[in-house]
Amino acid sequence: MSKRDYYEVLGVDRGASGSDLKKAYRKLALECHPDRNPDDPQAEERFKELSEAYAVLSDPEKKARYDQFGHAGVGGPGGGHPGAGFEDLGNFGDLFNDLFGDIFGGGGGRGGSRRGRGQRGADLRYNLEISLDDVLDGCEPSLKIPKMRKCEPCSGSGAAEGSTPARCGRCEGTGQLMFQQGFFRVNRPCDACGGAGEVITDPCSSCRGSGRIEGQQTIQVKVPPGVEHGARLRVSGEGEAGVAGGEPGDLYVVMVLRDHPLFERDGTDLHIEVPVPFVQAALGAEVEVPTLEGKVSLQIPEGTQSGRVLRLRGKGLPPLQPRLDPDQLKKMRGDLYVRVFVEVPTKLNARQRELLEEFAEQTGTDVSPTTKGFMDKIRDFF
Repeated sequence: MSKRDYYEVLGVDRGASGSDLKKAYRKLALECHPDRNPDDPQAEERFKELSEAYAVLSDPEKKARYDQFGHAGVGGPGGGHPGAGFEDLGNFGDLFNDLFGDIFGGGGGRGGSRRGRGQRGADLRYNLEISLDDVLDGCEPSLKIPKMRKCEPCSGSGAAEGSTPARCGRCEGTGQLMFQQGFFRVNRPCDACGGAGEVITDPCSSCRGSGRIEGQQTIQVKVPPGVEHGARLRVSGEGEAGVAGGEPGDLYVVMVLRDHPLFERDGTDLHIEVPVPFVQAALGAEVEVPTLEGKVSLQIPEGTQSGRVLRLRGKGLPPLQPRLDPDQLKKMRGDLYVRVFVEVPTKLNARQRELLEEFAEQTGTDVSPTTKGFMDKIRDFF
């Protein structure tokens, strides 16, 4: 069974910060820890899945590989933290203390800080069609991406040249408004500035204060050898520009493998069907077989039957291992499996027919000159 996306497991988006990941992990760990769910037999598996996801995403290096190549980038289809278990996370009491320690103790005054005007730009998806040749050697295509780009006249701030955003008068620059609800006081984002604490009084004429404009950008991406159909390549910061100076989103390039007229892919192996004349199949012969790198010779053994599969070692595809050099990948390539189907001639001249009839006589094969009709076959049956 395939692994769930780690971001889905933690319930966060791909732009989540380290603190957001930690907060989401602790909240879910508190809910599904087996100590708190003694009657739920699935709690242990959910807890292990959660711990595995956090172990990868909380490690910057593993997270970068996962964002680029998915589960294959952190150890293959199964993910990257096979040893994750209860010993990695402590007991339920530790999680409880960690969680409520963040809420009631030493939070650094986070609740009173304003969010700032900038909003992160949207992530983009681009479907890139690739061929088996691209899977074999990798490629570096140039992509034209239509997207919202940063406004150059105002450098993405949204304010006209020579002006700066002014402090919000409604919240006095805090970005928060306080409301009394019974015994409680609740802080909410300011509706005048959206929690930014500042407003633009003189917006940029090019972007009308948004800090971005419609445009198109050409970027070059590097696709490593061995990529699978559906694999994602993350290009950080190449999504849409942020609003009012916010950081840009990311671009996700999704691989779409085109069908090949000759080969079928099975992981790192390739499969092909090759026609062989019945004389060569009977007597044995050396035939040429196409590969992704040109034709190679293949020995057809004597008496080869239709449907027999022969193997050419090392003529398949490399695995997805971005950290290995081409020479190492070449040694790890899969195989090419050649399925032979024997061709029977459809038109014979008189001499060819005579020779085949003589062969049939020598082998004791009964060759009927006529084909029995359907009713004749029924009579023979009964």
